[in-house]
Amino acid sequence: MKILVTALGTACLILSASIAGAADKPTDPQIAHIAYSAGVIDVEAAKLALSKTKNADIAAFAQSMQKDHEAVNDMALALVKKLNVTPQDNATSQALAKAAEEKRAELGKLDGAAFDKAYIDNEIAYHSQVNGALETLLIPSAENAELKGLLETGLKLFQGHQQHAEHVAAALQ
Repeated sequence: MKILVTALGTACLILSASIAGAADKPTDPQIAHIAYSAGVIDVEAAKLALSKTKNADIAAFAQSMQKDHEAVNDMALALVKKLNVTPQDNATSQALAKAAEEKRAELGKLDGAAFDKAYIDNEIAYHSQVNGALETLLIPSAENAELKGLLETGLKLFQGHQQHAEHVAAALQ
């Protein structure tokens, strides 16, 4: 358990550091890539959870994450196509992907209640970090009004995800 908490804390620090490193105001193409990458990461985590959990609440949460994040990413892809913008890979996107890959490997080694707890704890921490990045960096940095609007919609949805994850975590106690 101590290892899981340490790993979770490390993942949050990596996300915080990568976001802090992007504090030089990312461009709209970089923001689009960061936001899309964050969504893909949570879809992949949800797929892992659906393949491993036997807990109905965890499965329902993971299904919701997969559905919602895929829908937001579809809207993001439609928007960048409409605006004729190519999302730009950047250090933040790369750090998110690396941390997510490490977290998936770690979660993949767990089963049963240990997996369920580690997955939902990670979802709480991940949504907290992403929501913070949306509020303090990505939304304020977005130049395009439609991109900013999509990010604001995403923030509301993802705040709900964090609350849902917290509720599921409390039920696991």
